Amino acid sequence: MGKQAASGERRVRGSRTGRPIMALLDLLGRRWSLRILWELREAPLTSRALRTACDEASPTVLQTRLTELREAGFVELGDNGGYGLTALGRDLCETFMPLHRFAERWSRTRGV
Repeated sequence: MGKQAASGERRVRGSRTGRPIMALLDLLGRRWSLRILWELREAPLTSRALRTACDEASPTVLQTRLTELREAGFVELGDNGGYGLTALGRDLCETFMPLHRFAERWSRTRGV
């Protein structure tokens, strides 16, 4: 039988172990999660502005993802009512920048 999650670890989709990398990839792989983080990388946005930036994503899905990203510590609701990245969220986006640069180079060679 497969290895079970250790006591105190949360199981996540696609993982029996609940390892941190699997939990992170599960969260980021959910529809609109990465797009929300990407749109917030420059500055906080209101719900409406974020929805517009996300190509009119469903308000229900958008709010669900914002709640999940807030619970994960990547996004926070500011005093002005806008959503912005936390320090951890900014760190995560910085982690993706080398991948973004690679994707830009790759797309030029493939005509994507």
